[in-house]
Amino acid sequence: MKYKAAIFDLDGTLLDTIDDIKETMNKVLEAKGYQKFTLHQYKYFVGKGVDNLIKQVIAAGNIDPNEFDSIKKGYYDIYKTQSKVHTKAYDGINELLKKLNDNDISINVLSNKPHVQTLDVIEHYFGKDVFDYVYGKKEEFMPKPNPDSLHDLIKNLGLNIDQVIYIGDTETDILTAKNANVFSVGVLWGFRTEDELINAGANAIISKPKD
Repeated sequence: MKYKAAIFDLDGTLLDTIDDIKETMNKVLEAKGYQKFTLHQYKYFVGKGVDNLIKQVIAAGNIDPNEFDSIKKGYYDIYKTQSKVHTKAYDGINELLKKLNDNDISINVLSNKPHVQTLDVIEHYFGKDVFDYVYGKKEEFMPKPNPDSLHDLIKNLGLNIDQVIYIGDTETDILTAKNANVFSVGVLWGFRTEDELINAGANAIISKPKD
């Protein structure tokens, strides 16, 4: 059966956001007198939503867990503008989206980034009405790899699970697809390694968008 929809992860798949995520969190930590972390460390802190990112930072920095809400507020405040500094679409992504659209394949986004932030960066970097559905982390759903948000998006598309592929760069994305019984595509231009995608059970792995 021909696939009728592609659903993309956002961070590390459509957009290279890691520099702005690092800068945002490090500014919050520096203002509070805590240690900053490296780009490589943030590549493994991210992927399961902002709450998990903060928990990872608190654990790695031996920070008082009571600082969670304050760090989260600071992160949200700074990211509003920081998200538009270094972030960019990966090479070939815009051409891929156009090709899918030209072939009448629905293009969509499912991210663990907070929903409001997801909508904001999608509109800023891709414009309005490019994607049929854009889901960030919504309050009514558990974060990925829980499959409920993916199932809800597929339901809204009016498609069956075997008509959809899910594309992402981390174990979380592959497990999300597996948990939803959706064909998974792991990408190698993102934040994680090929071994991670293989071990997670990706159905296919690609090294560049035109693949």
